[in-house]
This record gives sequence, structure tokens and C-alpha cells, in this order.
Amino acid sequence: MQNTIISVKNLKKSYGSFEAVKGISFDVYEGEIFGLLGPNGAGKSTTLEIIETLRQKTSGEVIVDGMNLDEEPDKIKRIIGVQLQSSGFYPGLRLVELIDLFAGLYNRQVEPMELLRLVNLEDKAKNKYKELSGGQKQRFSIATTLINKPKIVFLDEPTTGLDPQARRNLWQLIKDIQAKGATVIITTHYMDEAEQLCDRIAILDEGKIIALASPDKMIDDLVTSGFERPKQVKAANLEDVFIHLTGKEIRDE
Repeated sequence: MQNTIISVKNLKKSYGSFEAVKGISFDVYEGEIFGLLGPNGAGKSTTLEIIETLRQKTSGEVIVDGMNLDEEPDKIKRIIGVQLQSSGFYPGLRLVELIDLFAGLYNRQVEPMELLRLVNLEDKAKNKYKELSGGQKQRFSIATTLINKPKIVFLDEPTTGLDPQARRNLWQLIKDIQAKGATVIITTHYMDEAEQLCDRIAILDEGKIIALASPDKMIDDLVTSGFERPKQVKAANLEDVFIHLTGKEIRDE
């Protein structure tokens, strides 16, 4: 029996007469990579921001590691790591300075070089944030989520805009974070990414969960229903060809 680390029950979020989240319920198990998928406006980011204590819910119950969101939001903040978008960083500060800054906010002692080594940015320690490439910025953003040694890591579309090498390397980083014992919640518009990374996924549409299962079960259920792809599935895809020809190593600018 897997332990539930996040429990969401009948969660609702309204903006006036508009219902962004319409009474959704789901559990996230400890140690898994859980995906929230759906088209733009489906309610994914709103749901995440509520769990992250960044947005007020209208109604419903959210329990994070045994703590009620309404009663202990500050304690919840101490055990989660939230990926910041690029606007969250001072562009003129060096990476080690940024890590020291965030460590101070968390009141934690960290070794910046050890953290940068985890995300393969050790050689960029003295670079300013604004000098990083897109893939480097994403890796650094994830590094900052690990400063407080979180039990739960939230990643909102972490590979958007990255080239195939950077995407694949970020996938491995996310798997490494899971392997160290963290639970990972991820949103993405890339279905291959969700299929590769997620143990289970919830698909949202118009504020409601319309499916929740493992990627394999969802695919098997679709095939069982009689669905056939119009084009024969091959043993590889074009991205595999690209990676094979150009190499898996990170191409940092």
C-alpha cells in the first residue's frame, strides 16, 4: 500500500462567476512522479498554486504530508520546492550568489558547488544568471528548488522551449530527484515527456479531471477500445534520430 503524501478533495476555485477548478479530487503517492496534464486553461496551474500555498482556494480540502492547507500553510512551505520562472532571479547575480541568497531566505546552510554539481552547472558557478542558455536556466531553476531539501518538488512545464538534448538531460535530472526520495509533481504539454517520466497522470479539461491512471493503462485502455493510429508506430521517432546523430551531451552556450 503506497503512502499518500498529497490528498485533494472536492477542490474548487472560482473567479466571480467563472469556475476555474470544479470540485476535483485526487491523491499523490509518496515517491512518485505525478503529472497534471491538460490544454491551456484547464486548471492545472491554478491547482498547483493552491497546493503550493500561493493561491487561495474557494472550497475543498488539501492535505500535504498530513498537514491541512488551511491550518498549517507555513509548515507546508518548509517541505516543498517550487520551480521559479526566469523572472524570479536577479539577472546580474552570479549563480553562487543566487544560491546563497535563496539559502538565506530558507535559513539553511548549503554548499553552492555541490548543488550546482547536481545539475551539471559546476563550471558556470561564477557566471551571471543572464549569461546562461535556456537549458542552463531551467537546470538552475530546478537546483534552487532543492535548497531546502524538499519532500515534494513542483515543476511547471520545466522543458518548454528546450532543444532535444536539454530536454532529455532534464528528464534524467527529474528522475534523479525522484531516486533521492522526493515526490515530484509536474505539468507539461509534451505527451512523450509525461509518458517517459510519470508514474501516474491526471488529465484535466475545463476544470475537471477526466482521466487518472498510469500512462500505460491509459494507452492500453485506448487500444482496447479499438483505436488505431493512422500511421504505423515505429520503434523510434524523429527525436531519437536527432539525439542519435548529434549526441546526448549537453550543448551549453
